[in-house]
Amino acid sequence: MKNSEKQGQTNAAKPKASQTKDIKNNAKVNFVEPSPDAAAELKDLFIDSLKDIYWAENALVGALPKMADNASSAGLSGAILEHISITQNQVSRLEQVFDLLGEKAEGKKCEAMAGLLKEGDSILLETTPGAVRDAGIIAASQKIEHYEIATYGTLVAFAKTIGENDVAKLLTQTLAEEKEADCLLNDVALNLVNIVAAE
Repeated sequence: MKNSEKQGQTNAAKPKASQTKDIKNNAKVNFVEPSPDAAAELKDLFIDSLKDIYWAENALVGALPKMADNASSAGLSGAILEHISITQNQVSRLEQVFDLLGEKAEGKKCEAMAGLLKEGDSILLETTPGAVRDAGIIAASQKIEHYEIATYGTLVAFAKTIGENDVAKLLTQTLAEEKEADCLLNDVALNLVNIVAAE
């Protein structure tokens, strides 16, 4: 071993005695007590996650027209307007999922989507109309798509794990649509909007 490597080891920060003691005693310093209605089974977490994305999709239906109205590029505006009807179909599909599970279709506020939509509003305030704002709208939209892709991917996995194969098929359709929307936004950005915004 080289001297520098030996020095690196001896100079490395050592854990404090109290931290070492906590680790040895298996103390859970950052343990969070669950709420009284916390999910106890995977199906409970699955249904809770469905309520989350149901709220998110409904909120998105309301937010997309504002994005479309602020887009200068006809291609971007058209893509967003087309996604409104796709999102409405996704809401209906989620209602089918709830029905298959024997659950009431109801939303639970999705803090992640609320934050992403708020960020989208901030981008509109922070950019002037034109290609730069369009680039910002695409960036905000892709963050939303990536969140939805992650969510639906997880929901499909949960559905398969708990044996809800018909539900998994419906959710897989939505997952494919979200991936397609992300690709479309990427194409508009790379082949048009970003080029104009950079001029």
